[in-house]
Amino acid sequence: MRHFDHNARVAERILVGTASWSDPGFVEFWYPKKMRPADRLGWYAQHFNMVEVNSTFYSVPDPMLVRRWCDTTPSNFVFNVKLHQLLSYHSTSAKLLPPVLQKKLRLEKNAKVALTKETSEEMLEALAPSLEVLRRAGKLGVLLLQLSPAFSPRQHKLNELENVLRMICDFPVAVELRNRNWVEGEQLEKTLEFLGEHNAIFVNVDAPAKKHFTIMPSGLDANTNKNVAYLRLHGRDSRAYLTGKTVAARFNYDYSDAEIDEVAARSKKLARNAREVHVIFNNNARDYAPHAALRLRKALGQLVSPPPQTAELF
Repeated sequence: MRHFDHNARVAERILVGTASWSDPGFVEFWYPKKMRPADRLGWYAQHFNMVEVNSTFYSVPDPMLVRRWCDTTPSNFVFNVKLHQLLSYHSTSAKLLPPVLQKKLRLEKNAKVALTKETSEEMLEALAPSLEVLRRAGKLGVLLLQLSPAFSPRQHKLNELENVLRMICDFPVAVELRNRNWVEGEQLEKTLEFLGEHNAIFVNVDAPAKKHFTIMPSGLDANTNKNVAYLRLHGRDSRAYLTGKTVAARFNYDYSDAEIDEVAARSKKLARNAREVHVIFNNNARDYAPHAALRLRKALGQLVSPPPQTAELF
């Protein structure tokens, strides 16, 4: 009996969700037909207690919209927020910046924006009101800084991230490196040490087994922050990952039940060294992500309500 109680306690500390709640595949295959877009998040929150907000990678949300997100989700629901692509060394057009910021920086819409101390500060300042809405509601989880594969040890140094990490040090921040060379050989220890010193969370991944510079190794389970461990699941199809032209094509993978059991064991292992584990499914073709996330919750022994059967489904 005691063993069961321990497992239940561990499972409670593992939050499971998907990378966004409004992917086209979700809308087509997972949500009830004819469901209004405004009702989707509330329906999603009946099944999961966490989501990773992906839209913030491309634009800054209106705080009023964020307030609606808070109003339509239960009190214990958690939003992890992906930071804007400008902050993570992705090539960024001015048109992806808030109009006020475009004007302030006197940028042409098609101009490329350089990542500088000023542009970082302005971008984070633009996002601050939305983060504050989430924080006040008690629903702000982790900020995710998902770096470009071009951010490599050959071209860059980790201390280039210090500026942004310092600006957001009031928030828990997870860093997803997407160039394998940061964790190869002697560099691995330096990378984990740097993140640990900055209290940043290393993002562990489940990805294809192929050795390629853009594919991070799945065999790594690192905890660099005692509060949160992070695991993002990208699917295991190396051909899709390397040749897919769209996000859905790259992460087109349906996890088997045996693989879900592996992920459950890995999540529990990460939970040994962190107060909380955030597990995000990013295999976002069709309804593969919510389908896998629900099966993981079941494998962890978490109570999951089955999707309500609505008349429109038949």
